[in-house]
Amino acid sequence: MDLKEQIDPNKLPAHVAIIMDGNGRWAKEKGKLRVFGHKNGVSAVRDTVEGAVEIGIRYLTMYTFSTENWNRPKLEVAALMELLVATISKETKNLMKNGVRLNAIGDLKQLPNRCYEQLKIAMDKTASNSNCVLTLALSYSSRLEIVQATRLLADKVLKGEFSSENINEETFANALTTHGLPDPELLIRTSGEQRISNFLLWQLAYTELYFTDKMWPDFRKADLFEAVLDFQKRERRFGLTGEQLT
Repeated sequence: MDLKEQIDPNKLPAHVAIIMDGNGRWAKEKGKLRVFGHKNGVSAVRDTVEGAVEIGIRYLTMYTFSTENWNRPKLEVAALMELLVATISKETKNLMKNGVRLNAIGDLKQLPNRCYEQLKIAMDKTASNSNCVLTLALSYSSRLEIVQATRLLADKVLKGEFSSENINEETFANALTTHGLPDPELLIRTSGEQRISNFLLWQLAYTELYFTDKMWPDFRKADLFEAVLDFQKRERRFGLTGEQLT
């Protein structure tokens, strides 16, 4: 029985988040420039999205580019932006074929105009797809997202739109850029690193974490299936005891 056949369709994580790490190190191990790793990481994205659709994962969020990544060497950043434009343009056809709706979160206005426009075109074209929502976190910082949500709610209080007493977990979550998406149930990080790196800090409160040594360019749908199988073996207690769950 292969990995996909072992997955229980009744215990799927509705939302899987992925920190795609290791592109640069993968390239350096092969004596190549870092951008070579990023280019090969595109195949991993394509295969993972297809795998998610195959097993019925409804939401997939990928940490594509952080606000901190703008501090990388200018040539690498420029190459990444060009790669992003080319990839979105090329992969829109596959998104349509697989019924995937493209979404994006982050400070999108920081993106180069050409990149932002291509992203908008792809999002509009895939807007009616319903098999899976693929969210790209671009120029994203979770701390900044939380600060901006706080400002938004503070402005509403100052304008008298509602009282500060009405601020609770639900209203705060609705002020985040991920409003409308369920919190991730499973977070996957590749390359052996074991940290969250300013990604979905609020949303990951009760998320199961899965770390693999595999570098992102080598990640394939079989690795996604393995992570989901590991998730299905875990007992999710949400503060309760195991006895209470049974």
